[in-house]
Amino acid sequence: MRNASRVCALGCALLIVTGCSGPWLLLPGGALEGEVVSAPADWASLAPFGTVQLETDPEDPYSVNIAGMLVEGVPQINAGDTETRWVENMNANPDVRLRIHDAIYELRASRVLETRAIAAFGEEWMKQGSWARDPTQFEEVWIYRLDPR
Repeated sequence: MRNASRVCALGCALLIVTGCSGPWLLLPGGALEGEVVSAPADWASLAPFGTVQLETDPEDPYSVNIAGMLVEGVPQINAGDTETRWVENMNANPDVRLRIHDAIYELRASRVLETRAIAAFGEEWMKQGSWARDPTQFEEVWIYRLDPR
């Protein structure tokens, strides 16, 4: 009986968490909530911002927690060598929303394909520590820059 209560409590907790609009830890969410503001002229005032929330697919919002960083003054995100669901969503529709703290920025994602730009991203990415995987070593990498719409 005690195990049944724990399973029920865990199930209720998961329902509550997944019912939230934004992502929670590693679980994706829906539409992000917060104040929509204009993209800053200089993103450096917000950096380093570390974990951010990214919302893709405006028709059926899908949001995730993801590491974001500035590379040459432009926010960028990285899915490594995996074409994740949010990457697939951005390939279908590049309009995204990015939440940093409580502010939401409406942006457009574009895949980084140039060798020099991937190297610049990789240099910044590797500063995070020994756990980071160097994106320049992947056969195919999914890095996106986020520009104002």
